[in-house]
Amino acid sequence: MIRLLRGLAPHTLRGRLSLVALTTAALLMTVLTVVFNTVMDRHLQHQADDELLSRAAAVATTVDTSGPRVRVLETVNDSLLDANVWIYSGTRLVEKPPTAAADSTLTNAAGSLAARAKPLCTTAETESPHFVRLCSQPLPGHRSTATIVTAADLAPYRNSADSLLTGSLILDAVMLACTYALTRLAVGRALRPVRTMTDQATQWSAVGSDERFGAEGQPTELARLGTSLDALLDRIRTVLRHEQQLTGELSHELRTPLSRIVMELDWWRTRPRSAAETHATHEVIAEAAQSMRTICDTLLNDAREGALNTATPPGATAVGPVLRRLADKLGARKRVKIVVDATDPELDAGVAPALLERIVSPLLTNAIRYARSTVTVSALRLPGGVRITVTDDGSGVPETFVDDLFQPGRRADHDDGHDGAGLGLPLARRLARAVGGEVSHDPGHTAGARFLADLPAG
Repeated sequence: MIRLLRGLAPHTLRGRLSLVALTTAALLMTVLTVVFNTVMDRHLQHQADDELLSRAAAVATTVDTSGPRVRVLETVNDSLLDANVWIYSGTRLVEKPPTAAADSTLTNAAGSLAARAKPLCTTAETESPHFVRLCSQPLPGHRSTATIVTAADLAPYRNSADSLLTGSLILDAVMLACTYALTRLAVGRALRPVRTMTDQATQWSAVGSDERFGAEGQPTELARLGTSLDALLDRIRTVLRHEQQLTGELSHELRTPLSRIVMELDWWRTRPRSAAETHATHEVIAEAAQSMRTICDTLLNDAREGALNTATPPGATAVGPVLRRLADKLGARKRVKIVVDATDPELDAGVAPALLERIVSPLLTNAIRYARSTVTVSALRLPGGVRITVTDDGSGVPETFVDDLFQPGRRADHDDGHDGAGLGLPLARRLARAVGGEVSHDPGHTAGARFLADLPAG
């Protein structure tokens, strides 16, 4: 039954609001109709009682109670006054309507009223007419007491009440139909801005637009909706930006090990190789594949932790071995001398080894790319942290490019003969900031370029 009702319920907000308004209006109109018809029934009954009492007062002028016995005087309109009138002396019937039998239902009802000797009205149910209203009016005298009972057919009054009920029901039906139609129209017009905002939000979210609804000039409800949609659009844009950033960073970081794999395979296929050379090629490919796996795990974990707003990743890493390992791996393929100055064996950074490598690797790769002959990597202890310095003896960062140095996708010179997508330095800074550190450029160093990576201590 519940499923059937749910299936019959409107599936649109417009339909549901219209149904709620229709139900509310129907309940209200039902109450008003019942109250109105009850009041009208009471009013018509009072009209009938007033008419009966007026007739009883007219009949009372023809009844003489001054003597020892009740006498009924003859008048000109005696036949009119006698219609549906009973006159009693105490409980003794003195006069009755010519058409009423002595033992009829109406006569018995009139006798019951007269026996109570006080003004009363009651409704009697007979065969024809079906409902009759009777009222008794005592008439005291000096030596005798009379009671006049008058009767009236309630058919005209009930017909009037039925006509009023029918009319009110028809009016209720018309009002409900108008209420439903007007409610649907009003709700449709009221929800039109919501549909417009929904369509705009869908379009803006698909293209990553900077457009926003704002709360200015909007009704309170729509202002709150606009604020919520703006926040949702901002989150969607942030997610899209992070997705693009992660894709770019993965592409940037995976480029080097993929290049090593391609180069080794090309070298191996140029001519037949010995078993030792083939084994060496396999070792290089395996190392590059492991490096790719580490890069993917590091970047994906960082993206996941950033989405969950987790704290700084725990752990401590000895800085010296990581720097020497990076220098050996990156310097082996370049004609650049790499000097590692990290002699403190107790110098630890409060980051995971893979993350430390991913922070320093773009700085070192960038320095090797633009150095003339020497790259220096040093590490020293700071109060509460560790500073890693990467210095090269190249041409340095152009002064006009300093402000764009850490902007994703920006390069000082696209025609400098070096590959790269301009994502390494932004990646290093983002990863460092994710653990409470910072990557910056030292503008005071003019003999080449110097980059500083400040990380929390382990």
